[in-house]
Amino acid sequence: MPSDSNPLPLDEFELYSKEKLARGLEAFVRENALEAKFQPIFDFNTGEVIAFEGLGPIELTRAAKVNASVLEGEYLSRQIVLATYAKRGLVGKVFLNVSLDVLLQSEVKTGETLKYLAESGLSPSEVVIKLSKSESALEDQLLKQAIDHYRAMGFQIALCNLNQGFTGLGAWASLKPDYVQLDHAFIVNIHQDKVKLEIAKSIYEVALHAGAKVIAEGVDAHSDLMALRDIGIRFGHGNYLAEPAVSPIQSLQQEVLKSLLRMELPRENILQTSATVTKLLTYVLPASPSTTNAEVFARFESNPELYAIPVVQDGKPLGLINRSRMIDNYARPFRRELLGDKYCETMMDGNAIIVDYQMSVQELSELILNNDPRHLSSGFMVVEAGVYVGMGNGHDLLRLISSMQINAARYANPLTLLPGNIPICDQMDLLIQAKASFVVCYFDLDNFKPYNDMYGFQKGDEVIQLTAKLLSKACGSYDFIGHIGGDDFIVLFQSVDWEKRCQDFLSDIALSVPHLYSEEDRLRGGIEAEDRKGIKHFYPLLTMSIASVKVTPGMFNSHHQISEACTSAKKQAKKSPGNSLFIERRLPFIPVPIKQDELLH
Repeated sequence: MPSDSNPLPLDEFELYSKEKLARGLEAFVRENALEAKFQPIFDFNTGEVIAFEGLGPIELTRAAKVNASVLEGEYLSRQIVLATYAKRGLVGKVFLNVSLDVLLQSEVKTGETLKYLAESGLSPSEVVIKLSKSESALEDQLLKQAIDHYRAMGFQIALCNLNQGFTGLGAWASLKPDYVQLDHAFIVNIHQDKVKLEIAKSIYEVALHAGAKVIAEGVDAHSDLMALRDIGIRFGHGNYLAEPAVSPIQSLQQEVLKSLLRMELPRENILQTSATVTKLLTYVLPASPSTTNAEVFARFESNPELYAIPVVQDGKPLGLINRSRMIDNYARPFRRELLGDKYCETMMDGNAIIVDYQMSVQELSELILNNDPRHLSSGFMVVEAGVYVGMGNGHDLLRLISSMQINAARYANPLTLLPGNIPICDQMDLLIQAKASFVVCYFDLDNFKPYNDMYGFQKGDEVIQLTAKLLSKACGSYDFIGHIGGDDFIVLFQSVDWEKRCQDFLSDIALSVPHLYSEEDRLRGGIEAEDRKGIKHFYPLLTMSIASVKVTPGMFNSHHQISEACTSAKKQAKKSPGNSLFIERRLPFIPVPIKQDELLH
């Protein structure tokens, strides 16, 4: 007898199935006591499981194909997934696979999924319907009807296989799924494929604006996991994280979790802080969709400082009612009498901005600026795990950003606007205190002074700004860039592929530098300039020396010690001609004491 853990070879199984299937698929399921497997979907930020993807028994899938009864096979698969989920007492949501090809068949049954839920003691709020396309083309309108059908019953929706038929990012963004699954084909070797990285970034950004969560589907390698993390994708599953099982694990393995956890240190000059939406959060008592307009208006009249009221049903935000718009509407003749007794949904803006409480202030500001100006006055709703927790407004956002800009500018380098010495040292100390692993890279231009003397300060400034731009391009979201001064830069890398990023940066420098010289100097490979004693020397074209020091928990006690290690590594890096990356492998060592005014120089 085949089992879920030890299925028969396909040829033997087909013979076995044909003998059994005379009694029908349901009898086949009963006799084989089939159970589903579940693949945990993890939150990369915490290591916790947010949901489980239900995988129907492979025997049932094979049997359904043999018996040419794909429709009945899918229904039975749903029933088994929900029954096993309830039987195993799993906590969280379960993703239930629903094929659109099956859904649109003429003999499709209605109400079957709700019946299976009732049999298992589950509710629609615990289930995410994962809609996928496989063979036929499908109009967006039919897809929207399918989504509306399940939403009306209380299910959340996930779309998958974005590379297999869904007509563009704009189409699914307008459908507003709760989850978007990034297909396995995009994830394999994503850390080495710039095209895949850009596609994943695009999907993530569109999903962010559409209020959907992105789930990476089929993460099978550590390097791909790290690349997804650096893009900003927070959720995913795959055999590297946990293999499917009837009784799946409930949290990530410690080694995997340890590699994922890092301090979030935004590197933008405007927001040198880990400020999130929680800094703007204020709880405003929501109205229900059945609240009347008269009741909402009375709340506005009794509270002059109330600029908007959220409309929420069962914890899920539906929209906002803007104070000024409602008052303007009521001011028209007979409007109060006509609308007062109607439900407040008639006054609601259903396209209000909804954001997660962990979204950074920077992401929020970009989101609001890229949307209709009305959101600045109406504000935005904040959710945690999809549940309404409060509101924020544009005025507080602008005030917070202004304050952060002032603080950042106080210590920023005026030429590149990157953080200077004090923020760099502060960030190092924060990482040390957090017991984080990171890599400190010291970037120093070779032959910059002769170039600056020969071509002038304006050209020299352009070189510095170009370096900052190329560094920004090379670094990941969680890498911190600082400008010590002159032609010296520091990067605190938390990206696991930091060495490749450094090599990519050196390649960009090698391509860019020749264009900074006159044709004559370019052809002879450098310039002739006098040193401080007036003696002429030949100086080759600009190159970059990088000195790197790997920092592990407990290795250093403060940024002073890291600075000493960087100074020593820099001397070694400068010994190699041309563009070079020196990796300090001599630690632990006894650092040579340096003066305070030489810190990081």
